[in-house]
Order: sequence, then structure tokens, then C-alpha cells
Amino acid sequence: MQETENPFGQQIRRRAFLKSSAHGFGTAALASMLASDVGAANFSTPNATSPAGARRVIYLFQSGGPSQCDMFDPKPELESFRGKNFPDSIRKGQRITTMTSTQDSLPVLPSPFTYRKYGDSGLEISDAMPHLGKVADDLCVIRSMHTEAINHDPAITFFQTGFQLAGRPSIGSWVSYGLGALNRNLPSYVVLTSQGGSGSQPLYSRLWSSGFLPTEYSGVKLRNTGAPVFYLANPDGINNSLRRDMLDDLAQLNRKRLEVVGDPEIKARIAQYEMAFRMQSSVPELADISGEPQSVLDLYGPDVTKPGTFARNCLLARRLAERDVRFIQLFHMGWDHHANLKDKMTQSCGTADQPTAGLIMDLKQRGLLDDTLVIWGGEFGRTVYAQAKDNKAGRDHHPYCFTTLMAGAGVKGGHVHGETDDFCYNIARDPVHVHDLNATILHLLGLKHEQLTYKFQGRQYRLTDVHGEVVRDVLS
Repeated sequence: MQETENPFGQQIRRRAFLKSSAHGFGTAALASMLASDVGAANFSTPNATSPAGARRVIYLFQSGGPSQCDMFDPKPELESFRGKNFPDSIRKGQRITTMTSTQDSLPVLPSPFTYRKYGDSGLEISDAMPHLGKVADDLCVIRSMHTEAINHDPAITFFQTGFQLAGRPSIGSWVSYGLGALNRNLPSYVVLTSQGGSGSQPLYSRLWSSGFLPTEYSGVKLRNTGAPVFYLANPDGINNSLRRDMLDDLAQLNRKRLEVVGDPEIKARIAQYEMAFRMQSSVPELADISGEPQSVLDLYGPDVTKPGTFARNCLLARRLAERDVRFIQLFHMGWDHHANLKDKMTQSCGTADQPTAGLIMDLKQRGLLDDTLVIWGGEFGRTVYAQAKDNKAGRDHHPYCFTTLMAGAGVKGGHVHGETDDFCYNIARDPVHVHDLNATILHLLGLKHEQLTYKFQGRQYRLTDVHGEVVRDVLS
């Protein structure tokens, strides 16, 4: 008797075929990143398309919008305009937020901080960030950044994903997808968060999500208190050998399911289970800083001993870098200074200045800065005119010009790129868009941003959308 085909099975296979076809290159890329050991990543760089200056990235994202004119873009001539209404000829009718659009005037507020030159390069940095002066000759200062969003959530989402609307993959996920992992025992994309002062905007896990990429490329957030990751320890009565047997059986069930439905998310699930098992030993060792010499701890400042601080996270970032984690991102909150500018800037800079400088010095003394790209900046800058009045004045959001710092692999040290006008309000020379910055980061990692794509809902997507130019002038 001839065996008949199960029509339901035919339907499942048809849907599986269509689904896997729709994923196209992404499915192939995912398969290439699974080694013979189930769930182990490919430790080469399968999608690299050009020579890489950077092996890994440490991205120090300052959430809230740090004020460029109070740290990195000196405008001493503004003192003669103090308290005068901001000129319409400079504003040019550009959009401002509702927080200042209803003010009777927009009084110019020169920086309360003074600038000095540092290093052989003579790089100008304000006394709000004195420790950064020690690494001035390693810094590439981009003064001509600009973005499209004027409010926090779309602006930070835009920096992370290249789109103002949520749901797209983050930059760390794109890098993880494009290059794979370097260390089989740690995730290729790790996230840490810290609170630096008042004026904090909320952070959401979607900022380090893989979006429509397979979920194994999402960032793994390390917690600030307790165990760095939930459920690292085996339950009572379960040892590593038994846990290994359970995962092997579970992987076998998942592979059988994969044969039926062809869903690449099942491969991602297998990979994540395997990574979680390996992290049971790698993460506790990573988080234990008891073996760090006092000379190293002193680089990062006194807060380094406190879990959850930016200083502690910067030290962990260095430990992650020397363990070859591909993309390390620190979100540091507390830069939304609409009032009490000097006090709040002093507080936020106090939490970020020494740890940032210490991280760069620590990487450099270990030879890691040569192949580690360090980035420092927020989602936009601040206005040179005041929000609120008198000694309680602060600054509003400003997307039209602000500063981002880079250091390390492949970028010029002691270099300033771009220039703003006399009011630090518009770009006067060499503008750098968010897409340009992201294109440059990918380029330094050996990726061509136009070619790093993933097919979703019928079109090819990329981090830089249909835009972006590599900023050649910042490359060493």
C-alpha cells in the first residue's frame, strides 16, 4: 500500500520553506555563525569586507544630552552677549522644544566653566572634565555632530538603530551579526547601565535589542546588584554534569523541531542555551575585581569599588575588552540639565570624567587601545541660550550641533574634526550626521555599511538606512 503524504505536514513544510526563503541571507549568516559544537559562535569575521582598525568597541553612551559648549567646544567671545536675546539671524527659524518656545526671550548663557589646552595637540577641554586632559592626545573630537530628533526617546533610538521609531536592531546587534563572536564563553554584545545624577531619562531594553535580527544578537545586560545575570547558578540538587545532560536533551528536541518548521529562531534558542551554560563560569570570574591592583583601581576613581557606578562599569568594560567581547556598551544616565546647570554639570562630569580617562589609560597601558575603538557621547547637545532664569538656568535640547569623542583603533588622536559657529548653534564646517558616525564605526571594524544588510518584510535593511558616509578625516 502506497504511503500518502500528510497534508498538514506538507503545509508546515511549505510555510517553513517560505519563511526560510524570506530570511534569505540572514538565515545563511546565522548558520555560518554556528560551529560544529552546537551554539558555539564562529570566532572569525565572516562578513568583514575591508581591513579592520578595530577588533572591538567600547561605546560610552551619555544618556540625556551632554552640553558640548560646557565641555568640548569653547566660545569665550559669548561673554559679551551674556543675557542678551539669542539672535534670530543665528536661529534661522529652526525648531526648538516647547520647553523654551514659550519663553519671553532666549537669553544667551556663556559657559560657567573655563577652558585650557592639554597635551602636545593643545586640545581644548573645560575644567568640568580635567581628567580627560590627561588623554587629550588620544582623543578625536567631532564638534560637528548633528541629528534629526529633538526629544530624548526618538533621539537615543536613532543613535542606537538608525531609525527614530523603535523595533530595529541596535548597532551592537548589527556588529554582532556582521562579525560574530571572539570569545565563545561570553556574549558578543554586553550592556551595562549606571546613574550619574539627577535629570535622568529612562532606558529601555529595546535600545540593545536585535530587532528583527535573530535574538542571539541582542545585547546581554549585566545587572548592577546581585548576580550579574539571573539564574547563573544551578538550582539546588543540580550539578554541572546533570545540567549538561539536560541541555543536550533539550538541544536534540529543538533540532527535531527545527527540521519540521525551519524557524531560524530555534537555532538562536539553542545558541542562547549553550551560551548561558558557559556563562555560569565566565561571568562570575569577569565580575570579580578583587584581583585588580590598587594602581589600576586608582585610575578609575573612588567610585570603582561601588557596583553599578560608571567607574565600576568602565573597569568591567576593560575586563570585557581583554576577554575579547566584540561590542561593549555603557549607558550612563543623568545628563538632562534643564536647570541648575553648573551644579548638575559638575555632578555628572564628576561621575564620568575620571572613569573615562582611566579606561583609556588602562587600555593603553595594556596595548588594548591599539585595537579597541572607544566612543563617548549622547543623543544630542544643549542650547547656548538659557532655559529658566538667573542662577537656576539650564540648557534645552539641541540637535543641530554637538560633540562626540572617539579614541583608539584607527582614529586620529589629538584631532578636532568640524567647527561650529560663534554661538555654538549651527555647524560651520564638516558636518557629521548620525548615519555618518555609524558608517565610520562599521568601517573601522572592517565592515562596509552599505553591504551589512538583512532582509525583512520584503526589503533589505541596514543600520544606516540609505544614507551615511565614512568620515575619512578622522581616520589615522
